[in-house]
Amino acid sequence: MKLQVVDPHIHFWDMVPGNYPGLDSPGEGFLGDSRPMCVPHLPADLKALAGDIDILKVVHIDAIAADPLRETRWLQQLADETGLPNAIVAYVDLSRPDADAQLEAHCTASNLRGIRQILNVHPDKTYDYVGRAFMDEPGWLAGFALLERHGLSFDLQLYPHQMPRAAEVARRFPGIPIVLNHAGMFVDRATPQGWREWRDGMRLLASCDNVHVKISGLGMFDHRWTIESIRPYAHECINAFGVERAMFASNFPVDRLFSDYATLWHAFAEAVSGVTADEQARLFRTNAERFYRI
Repeated sequence: MKLQVVDPHIHFWDMVPGNYPGLDSPGEGFLGDSRPMCVPHLPADLKALAGDIDILKVVHIDAIAADPLRETRWLQQLADETGLPNAIVAYVDLSRPDADAQLEAHCTASNLRGIRQILNVHPDKTYDYVGRAFMDEPGWLAGFALLERHGLSFDLQLYPHQMPRAAEVARRFPGIPIVLNHAGMFVDRATPQGWREWRDGMRLLASCDNVHVKISGLGMFDHRWTIESIRPYAHECINAFGVERAMFASNFPVDRLFSDYATLWHAFAEAVSGVTADEQARLFRTNAERFYRI
C-alpha cells in the first residue's frame, strides 16, 4: 500500500525570468549549489517526482515572487486547471501601511488560507534573510492582527533565538493559527548551547495552544542527512507539540537538493515507525487538512 500524504509545504514556479529573482542567478549559499532546484516546478512535475508516494493534497507556500499578488492569482489558476494546490499561503509585508488592502486582494483567491512573511534574522549574514526584527515593530504587529479579521493563518519562519519573542506574539494573538516552518530552523549546531536554545524555544512555542509545527526542511542544515540524524528532531517536535499539532512536509523542490521525494517521505515514516495508525494519519495527513481547512 502506498504511503498517502497531504504535503503542507511545497513551492511551484514557472522559471519565467523576473518572476522569481532569487532563482534567476543560482549559486552557492547555505543550501549548497542551488542550481538543481532552479528548474520549472509545476503540479505535473511534482507528480512525476512522487514515486510511490500517493499525494492527496498540497499546500503552496509563497516562493518569494517578485509580484506576490500575481503569484497568488497564478496559483489559483493552476488550482482551477489542475486541482493543485489545494491551499495557498501568500506573501504580504504586514508592516506596510496598505497591508489590509493587500490582504483583501489576496483573499479574492478561493484557495487562500494564510500568509507567510519570512522573519529570519541572524548575526551571520549567510543565514540572515530580512535584517529587521519585524516582531518588535508596532506597525508589523498591527498588520499581523489583521490576519484574524480575514480568517487567515500565519506560517512562522524564524530561527531559535527568535522563538521567545514569537511566543509572546502568539500569546498576544491567540485567535490567529500559527504554524512553525521547518522544525524551527535549528541552524546553530556547533555547541550544546545551540541545541538547548532550539529545544527550549520549541517548548515555549508549544506552550501556546495556537502554534503548530511542520517537520520539514531538515536537509537545509543537514545536507547528508540519514534517518538516524533526523529522528531526534522529529521526535523532539512531536514530544513538544504532540501528535495533534505536528505535521510532516516535504519543502520541495528546495529539499530536492538533498533527497528525492519518495526517500524523504519514507524516512519520515521510518523515523516515527512506532506510532499508531491514527497518529500516523494525523502526522501525515489530517493535521495539515485541519490546519489549512482543505
